[in-house]
Amino acid sequence: MELTIHNLCKTYPSGVQALKNVSLTISAGMFGLLGPNGAGKSTLMRILATLQEADSGTAQLDGIDVLQDKDSVRRILGYLPQEFGLYPKVSALDLLDHFAHLKGVIDRTQRRALVEALLHQTNLWDARNQRLGTFSGGMKQRFGIAQALIGNPKLIIVDEPTAGLDPEERVRFHNLLSEIGEQVVVILSTHIVADVSDLCRSLAIINHGEVLVTGDPAELAAGLRGRIWQAEIARAELDSCKQRMAVISSRLSGGRTLVRVHADDAPDSGFRAVEPELEDVYFSSLLPVASPVA
Repeated sequence: MELTIHNLCKTYPSGVQALKNVSLTISAGMFGLLGPNGAGKSTLMRILATLQEADSGTAQLDGIDVLQDKDSVRRILGYLPQEFGLYPKVSALDLLDHFAHLKGVIDRTQRRALVEALLHQTNLWDARNQRLGTFSGGMKQRFGIAQALIGNPKLIIVDEPTAGLDPEERVRFHNLLSEIGEQVVVILSTHIVADVSDLCRSLAIINHGEVLVTGDPAELAAGLRGRIWQAEIARAELDSCKQRMAVISSRLSGGRTLVRVHADDAPDSGFRAVEPELEDVYFSSLLPVASPVA
């Protein structure tokens, strides 16, 4: 199972070029699509989910033309958008049964078995008769994955799935995504670097509609070894530091500001070399920052 995207382009009527010749090869397993808000991730996801038209380019999923043969794609697609509506007064059991019926599972016995299996898989069995309006954010996301898994999809797209989740629900959701299977293409679109670092063996970083970096997260981080430097500075020094150095991130640490800099050599005597992380790859790839897209 492989998804091949070649020179995909999309420009909105406003003139904003959301995708600029995007080309990716995505194999079975978890694939991370990283980028800041407005990078073009959601545009790409909607095109692959057959909800939006591309201006040009191609996308093939094991011989299926994703852009032209939309009905065939929808039969093997599981999609969890960033925002999705639920009927608040309906139980999880009843709504999932309804979705399964809409997706072509007509036989009642078969449908009930499928729904029960999905509720167990997403750890929602105990809440099966609970109204969806009472679900927490994490429970709603797990229900979203349950409906996305109806019909044994070969392509699963999840768009910003952990935004707004508390740490415990985020861990539960990670565990669920990791169990989906190795024979399925799963695209995780997010701006949260840790999600990709924890879950994905391959990734792409996109910004302003262009692919900046692709590869294995661990290998990409190792490629920065010897070029990431860290120091603690007074907060008042941060602006001056940014003017003199390629600061890729900063955060508070014990009341002082901890900065990380991308440079071939130590930028100052107070800096020491540190082991690079995927976050360093991400922020380094976004320098310099231009105006955002859609």
